[in-house]
Order: sequence, then C-alpha cells, then structure tokens
Amino acid sequence: MDFSIRAANVEDCKDIARMITELAEYEKVTDQVKITQRDLEQDGFSKNPFFHGIIAEVPEQHKSKEGHMKIGYALYFFSYSSWMGRAVFMEDLYVMPEYRGKGIGKALMSKVAQLGLAAGCHQLNFTVLDWNKSSVDFYLHQGCTDVTTDMGYHYMSCKGEAMEHLAQP
Repeated sequence: MDFSIRAANVEDCKDIARMITELAEYEKVTDQVKITQRDLEQDGFSKNPFFHGIIAEVPEQHKSKEGHMKIGYALYFFSYSSWMGRAVFMEDLYVMPEYRGKGIGKALMSKVAQLGLAAGCHQLNFTVLDWNKSSVDFYLHQGCTDVTTDMGYHYMSCKGEAMEHLAQP
C-alpha cells in the first residue's frame, strides 16, 4: 500500500484528536479522554511544545471508507534516563484498523526511533496494555523488551486530586 510518513503540523490536530478518540474506543477508555483539538494545537505547536507528532497519510485513492487520508499517527516527547541519558518516549502509536498489517505501524515506530537517534537518544520507551497481545507481540517482534517482566518495574501515575494533594507543602 502506498503511504507516507511526515511531521505533524497544527492543521493535523483535528485528525489527531479523532484518532486519539478511536484509540481510546479500542482500549475501552473513552471516558478518560479529556484532550481537545485546541489542547493539541497549543501543547504541540507552541514555542515550547510538550510533544511532537508524525502522521501516516495515504493518497486519495486509498482514503478510508469515512473519507480520511490521515490514517495513523505517533506522538512522542524527549525524556531523560539517569542511567542511559537521553531518551524518547512514544506516547501513542495508532493506525486505523483497516490499515493495520500493511507496515504503517512499523514505519511510524521506525520514524520515532530515527528521530530519537538523531537527537542523541539511547532508548525508545513506551507503554502497552497487558491485554493487547497483538501489540505486545508486534513490539517484541521489533526487538523491544518488556521491562515489567525483565526488570520488575511498574509504571506509576499520580493525577487529579492525588497530584494536587501531593503538591501541597
């Protein structure tokens, strides 16, 4: 299948928001999506962006049944490991279901890895739901390791009222 991968721009935020919702539906957590198109525009395309993104796009003749030509995305940001130094964290990797199995997810992930290496990163980090066996298998096939299994780490989060409470002196 003919597709291209390119850097996301502010005009892509409507489609990124749509695909974030699709991903949340797949993961059965739509009630947790609070982000808006406007948030994406501000957070990704301001003077000091909180994230970067790439888009998978198909030509007109391969558009989705709903008429979409932007059919996948990855969001990433740079982080730091006290053991390894510079790192890139891939927050999302998503390809619309009808386009899966065509190398698009691999191309998106490969591009994030290339961008990380170009920035001097030594590792690519991300999370995957434990029940999503096809994604776990995909990542393992790419040479990734499961640090939860290998090293026993747990990914933790403190949000909302708990974060506000924690922030109190």
